[in-house]
Amino acid sequence: MSAAPAYSEDKGGSAGPGEPEYGHDPASGGIFSSDYKRHDDLKEMLDTNKDSLKLEAMKRIVAMIARGKNASDLFPAVVKNVACKNIEVKKLVYVYLVRYAEEQQDLALLSISTFQRGLKDPNQLIRASALRVLSSIRVPIIVPIMMLAIKEAASDMSPYVRKTAAHAIPKLYSLDSDQKDQLIEVIEKLLADKTTLVAGSVVMAFEEVCPERIDLIHKNYRKLCNLLIDVEEWGQVVIISMLTRYARTQFLSPTQNVSGPRPGIADGRVSQGGAHGPVGLPVQESLLEENAEKAFYGSEEDEAKGAGSEETAAAALPARKPYIMDPDHRLLLRNTKPLLQSRSAAVVMAVAQLYFHLAPKAEVGVIAKALVRLLRSHSEVQYVVLQNVATMSIKRRGMFEPYLKSFYIRSTDPTQIKILKLEVLTNLANETNIPTVLREFQTYIRSMDKDFVAATIQAIGRCATNIGRVRDTCLNGLVQLLSNRDELVVAESVVVIKKLLQMQPAQHGEIIKHLAKLTDNIQVPMARASILWLIGEYCEHVPRIAPDVLRKMAKSFTAEEDIVKLQVINLAAKLYLTNSKQTKLLTQYVLSLAKYDQNYDIRDRARFTRQLIVPSEQGGALSRHAKKLFLAPKPAPVLESSFKDRDHFQLGSLSHLLNAKATGYQELPDWPEEAPDPSVRNVEVPEWTKCSNREKRKEKEKPFYSDSEGESGPTESADSDPESESESDSKSSSESGSGESSSESDNEDQDEDEEKGRGSESEQSEEDGKRKTTKKKVPEGKGEASSSDEDSDSSSSTSESEMTSESEEEQLEPASWRRKTPPSSKRAPATKEISLLDLEDFTPPSVQPVSPPAIVSTSLAADLEGLTLTDSTLVPSLLSPVSRVGRQELLHRVAGEGLVVDYTFSRQPFSGDPHMVSVHIHFSNSSDTPIKGLHVGTPKLPAGISIQEFPEIESLAPGETATAVMGINFCDSTQAANFQLCTQTRQFYVSIQPPVGELMAPVFMSENEFKKEQGKLMGMNEITEKLMLPDTCRSDHIVVQKVTATANLGRVPCGTSDEYRFAGRTLTSGSLVLLTLDARPAGAAQLTVNSEKMVIGTMLVKDVIQALTQ
Repeated sequence: MSAAPAYSEDKGGSAGPGEPEYGHDPASGGIFSSDYKRHDDLKEMLDTNKDSLKLEAMKRIVAMIARGKNASDLFPAVVKNVACKNIEVKKLVYVYLVRYAEEQQDLALLSISTFQRGLKDPNQLIRASALRVLSSIRVPIIVPIMMLAIKEAASDMSPYVRKTAAHAIPKLYSLDSDQKDQLIEVIEKLLADKTTLVAGSVVMAFEEVCPERIDLIHKNYRKLCNLLIDVEEWGQVVIISMLTRYARTQFLSPTQNVSGPRPGIADGRVSQGGAHGPVGLPVQESLLEENAEKAFYGSEEDEAKGAGSEETAAAALPARKPYIMDPDHRLLLRNTKPLLQSRSAAVVMAVAQLYFHLAPKAEVGVIAKALVRLLRSHSEVQYVVLQNVATMSIKRRGMFEPYLKSFYIRSTDPTQIKILKLEVLTNLANETNIPTVLREFQTYIRSMDKDFVAATIQAIGRCATNIGRVRDTCLNGLVQLLSNRDELVVAESVVVIKKLLQMQPAQHGEIIKHLAKLTDNIQVPMARASILWLIGEYCEHVPRIAPDVLRKMAKSFTAEEDIVKLQVINLAAKLYLTNSKQTKLLTQYVLSLAKYDQNYDIRDRARFTRQLIVPSEQGGALSRHAKKLFLAPKPAPVLESSFKDRDHFQLGSLSHLLNAKATGYQELPDWPEEAPDPSVRNVEVPEWTKCSNREKRKEKEKPFYSDSEGESGPTESADSDPESESESDSKSSSESGSGESSSESDNEDQDEDEEKGRGSESEQSEEDGKRKTTKKKVPEGKGEASSSDEDSDSSSSTSESEMTSESEEEQLEPASWRRKTPPSSKRAPATKEISLLDLEDFTPPSVQPVSPPAIVSTSLAADLEGLTLTDSTLVPSLLSPVSRVGRQELLHRVAGEGLVVDYTFSRQPFSGDPHMVSVHIHFSNSSDTPIKGLHVGTPKLPAGISIQEFPEIESLAPGETATAVMGINFCDSTQAANFQLCTQTRQFYVSIQPPVGELMAPVFMSENEFKKEQGKLMGMNEITEKLMLPDTCRSDHIVVQKVTATANLGRVPCGTSDEYRFAGRTLTSGSLVLLTLDARPAGAAQLTVNSEKMVIGTMLVKDVIQALTQ
């Protein structure tokens, strides 16, 4: 179909290419202004008998839609032309209907018979468009018609129509899940399709409808592996994700015998593995990780060396059954490896996660280079790739070590990219490369980005913890930073030094003295508290300085922050227990000050400490053990990567990115202990088809390939049957001008009677086929397919020939028909015209024992949706697809005289007006009589509030339910919208009042942008409340889920683990709403909301606190 360009009209035309489009007064004309006369003009053009005018009008309307203009009022005028004879007009009409059928369901239903006729149109694009429109009408009453249409399209000769049928399956399933069994039959049939065009779409439908039906995948597993290289990129991602989970349930772990003797002992060498050969895994895992490429492409010398070591290993260790990789496991790894060179980052990421989860350790290294290549892409892609690399580099450090310099940080990188690269560099640091890494870190500390500098100091601390020999070097470097002019750098250094000193406190008395001197200068509370804790914990190393520090802190006690006051009390208690002569009076003074402090935590701590350390007659048994309580040896903190435990989520998934389980995510299955039966993947091919296939292929192979301009033949794997050739043959067959692939012709040529089984044949197509047979040894079926669509335009016929050239579905179907029915009986359906409604007894033709597929998760579906939508963040909608409010009652059954009405806030953008809240109204007729003419009466609304009414529901039968969508502009207030629900006989007064969290839409922004915007919204625009989180609400997942369920906000990346940030904009005014939750480990938390709309901010704080503390 040719694209509609921007057309300049004689009657006040649109802006041409490169010309600005000006806003117009309604009376001034202009194609895309709200000029009612212009719409009348379009309606007149659509009502004429001239196809040229209709085509011109449709081009203008589609151009309006492409520009984001609302053309829904033209629906009645457009839908009348769905029966137009002109192919071009019909295509554009269907483009329009796909866009608006869901909104104008009642009008679309009136034309349903026309859509059914469109399903039998000779042009494949019209058939596909008719099915797409039919599946877009979300009305339960047409479910049986949709089901019949999908079944018929699944048997269509055009792969494009079959692909559209696969797309329609999830739509029908979401409309009526009771149809699952019938849809699984259709999925099973489509999974047996040999066409690359269909493969990705049907696997996606499989994931949506029945991911648990793993038995459907067995017979199609090898075919999917072989077709994978030629499927479109979107389909490749879906199939790879599904096959990853399939392989985890069907094959043994390739790393299960790593700790045992080397496999391959029996034949005296490390086997490199092939289609059927065993894959050797050496004992020394670290060696393999660091030299993955060398181990994978081993030389003969290496093998000879390995033989001797294996013999000694065999003598020293008990014999164990060697691991032998399943040939199908090897097939999957071999066929996905070339996709690492794909231009699509999503495909490369999908293959990388497959290798990480499924490949032997010796082979995982091949993905490193491909992932490093993706780091040259956009920052969004870099962010996702680095998240996954950070997780991989913890377990497979050696894989990325050769590419260490690729993770060096550029000054132009965004902060979140810098911090992720820093994480990877820290993970890759070892005793060999640590000098280089520390030199890099020294440069980063001079950066102007304070968040990045703080993260660098923490990274230095982690390196010092992990690599003992550089601990002193790192500590000295951090001590030098204490003289830095920047207070934040000094504060972060103090916190890290405190953690490092806990490992060897006895050797670093001088550093503790140096830190004690800084208490006069450092004002950051966390740093002051860390210094006081160190002095108190190791007061025996600084017996002279500690009392003096306590004296200084007692003088400034009342002006200190709460966290510092608590550490002053701790310091006083520890000094009282170790040096009571010098510090007794000071301790009593500090405890007296704390006794009357404003903070109850400090008052309680002071009373508790006094009773514990000061002996008294009433003192309990605890006071005798005060020294053991306060001065007990404490274990040194372990500085670990925040990505350490993320690998339990499947790499590349949204759940891994968020470190929280997203809606629809399926856990990656564990490896089985014993391998399931591999014979389930064997495809049986009847002998009587094998012989004729091979004979005919021998005849045709030479002339066929000579016409393909040197195209090489298919590489057949040892476990593939003739069916696996379909894809490799498709390229050359498309050049030969025929409409079907050569592998399909091999089977179709067996019997001429097969042609008669097709209902769409004509005498002309048969003659065409014979003509082509005389010129070249190509079967008559080719002529039929190509000639049946010759009346369509050149672009559609070309695309159809390309798509149908890959089809092999007919290779299987006629074989089973031939055995059951004589050829003469197959002619009957061709002469009879069948209506969709007459097809109740329709049963799809039985297929040869080629098999079906199953196993997958919907997590990838969620991922893809997230990647292909707009900038607005998907996190809230994926973590909480429905708002916390749930269904609300709008009209009770008694008050409505049998009419029950509920409503929900869908959180989807309202198509009519982006400033409106989308509200789904659910109607149910519980009476005995039909309810007719359901519509919205004239609303009486407060100033500023407006309503976009839903289309009138003509009739609601007893027991029937219906759902309508209406938009309400609440004008950023929680005032109720009052209106009337009217039927033909009654009027009901109802009102909808929104929670404050539904008045906003999520926004994606970086951490720096968040802080910048937050800085603009301080003072009166900031509302802060403290709260205590219950034990059930302290995990990341629960906190994020509760906040996003309460308010429609998007999560903002955050460098610290205890802080959560969310951002959104109010729908009407677009005012920013920023929410920060600072959660402490003990459960204390602080909630801050920044917004120009102070009323909204206050109400939001109240609602979020209520949700978090419930």
